[in-house]
Amino acid sequence: MTMTAEQAEWFAGTFEKLVGNVGQAVLGKSHVVKLILTSMLAEGHVLLEDAPGTGKTMLARSLAATVQGTNSRIQFTPDLLPSDVTGITIYDQKTQNFEFHKGPIFANVVLADEINRASPKTQSALLEVMEESRVTVDGVTYQAGRPFMVIATQNPIEQAGTYRLPEAQLDRFLVKTSIGYPDLASTVELLGGATTRDRSAALSPIITTQAVTDMADLAASNHVDTAVLEYVSHLCEATRSVDETRLGVSVRGALAMVRAAKVWAASEGRNYVLPDDIKELAPVVWTHRLVMDPEAEFAGATPEAVISRVLADVAAPQQRAAAV
Repeated sequence: MTMTAEQAEWFAGTFEKLVGNVGQAVLGKSHVVKLILTSMLAEGHVLLEDAPGTGKTMLARSLAATVQGTNSRIQFTPDLLPSDVTGITIYDQKTQNFEFHKGPIFANVVLADEINRASPKTQSALLEVMEESRVTVDGVTYQAGRPFMVIATQNPIEQAGTYRLPEAQLDRFLVKTSIGYPDLASTVELLGGATTRDRSAALSPIITTQAVTDMADLAASNHVDTAVLEYVSHLCEATRSVDETRLGVSVRGALAMVRAAKVWAASEGRNYVLPDDIKELAPVVWTHRLVMDPEAEFAGATPEAVISRVLADVAAPQQRAAAV
């Protein structure tokens, strides 16, 4: 069934409460919080790229504290092994059987801290679980459960001791965004509470994991008109045909946009998606998926500029299509 107007209104109210709860620890960043919650309810993952000390880890912890589920943290280092992430099979001499010991990836909210400090081999351990919510070890598959979300943080690639994330892994992140430095008022408030080292510790869970799953299922039923779907398709095709890109937005990226737009529209109290939802989400959902042509990149072309030009060039549907 398609989401009703009453359900959309309830969804928006609950969504606002979640944003407000996280906002008690992460001050003045409601838009970023909304993007991350959108990703969670679209059953996607988030990559936070920013300079050190801007609150990336605090934001992830605050979201985990808001959801009454399990959470874990993996500190990615150059010597981290894939089995340190997924888990390992150990032979138990007492039972004379092999037993699988689950790794930290088996949690509702997983904080992958400084993910680009680990080797590509270790990063590849996340490919299956981020796409299919399951882990295969020694030929046996284990489900990660619902909800499942990876919040990865990374310092800019120019920082020392970092590896560039593979394109296949970047494509598995629904959203890539940054927090940035707080404004003056938020900074003053943070400094006033400098003795509180972890503001997320004071947060209380306000939603269960089952409620998160229910909200995700409800958002998935939000109405998207065929004209909007065609608009998304045209935009993706345009990113593949421009001279500045070697690879444009993938089919996975198009699907990710539709899922995210459904949640974004519901968070605004609408049971239908507008082209404006696509335009607002495009920079954070699509920019990191583009593979730029080296010569164009050397000449100053950026993924952000490509997405901006494509949005300007491709005509959006004019008529609003509400749910039927």
